[in-house]
Amino acid sequence: MMMTVRTVAELRAACATLPRPLALVPTMGALHDGHLVLVRAARRRCASIVASVFVNPAQFGPGEDLSTYPRDERRDLELLGREGVAIAFLPPAAEVYPEGFRTSVHVDGPLTALFEGACRPGHFDGVATVVVKLLGMVAPEALFLGEKDAQQLALIRRAVRDLDLPVEVVAVPTVREPDGLALSSRNRRLSADERRAAPRLFAALRAGASVADGLDRPASADVIVETVHDALVSCPGGVHLPVDYIAVVHPDSFEPLERVDRDALIIAAVHAGDVRLIDCIGLAAHPTTAATGEQRTPGRG
Repeated sequence: MMMTVRTVAELRAACATLPRPLALVPTMGALHDGHLVLVRAARRRCASIVASVFVNPAQFGPGEDLSTYPRDERRDLELLGREGVAIAFLPPAAEVYPEGFRTSVHVDGPLTALFEGACRPGHFDGVATVVVKLLGMVAPEALFLGEKDAQQLALIRRAVRDLDLPVEVVAVPTVREPDGLALSSRNRRLSADERRAAPRLFAALRAGASVADGLDRPASADVIVETVHDALVSCPGGVHLPVDYIAVVHPDSFEPLERVDRDALIIAAVHAGDVRLIDCIGLAAHPTTAATGEQRTPGRG
């Protein structure tokens, strides 16, 4: 039977009783199939699972949707219980950030300065801090994260590596609706028209990937970005999806690339009404580049 705990002391005491290896699946609640796929991946790899449900105020900036972020605690607990989670951790904000809290985790460089980092100043400090805190509370052998939030995934991998944290970061492929829209708790806030328009984001990313795959030489990032942009805006009379960014990046450092001469990601963020959608797709290095034996970093998307 699943234990539900709300304090760090209760969490640590409960974790001490669980069979190992132990998995951590951090969430902000309003669970959907994407979260449940993380839990199922954890169940295949580990003997016990801790899932956190915490809408982390430190990763929301002024004017963002902290107050309107979807919450459904009862349903979240029902779903986690059905999936065999051992402990559900649902702390109040004051438990995670008690009075006098003054510490944060900051990862420097393009990984946090560009794209999501530029659009949401302070966001990644909030993400890194809460994840490092959760790792300290739970002490799991494995941490399960989704690939859709690719920059966040790279950030946590970097923090774990730099801080020598004894945990394996396991990336789980993005779960999508039949029309390609990546699952997200925020999707439930889309209007009917916005929901019909939202799949254009992944369709545009696929168009960019097709261009890269179809060339007989390493593709230019500018050509890929232009293709994605044109696909996003080529729907006259439909819901407009204003673009925050489109880029081709290194999957680990998130440094922008000029051409696809190594494995890469196409990343993009758009707005559908007041809902912000992000997504990505992986690109493999061009065969002529791979044939040279150049060191490659696996892409994700």
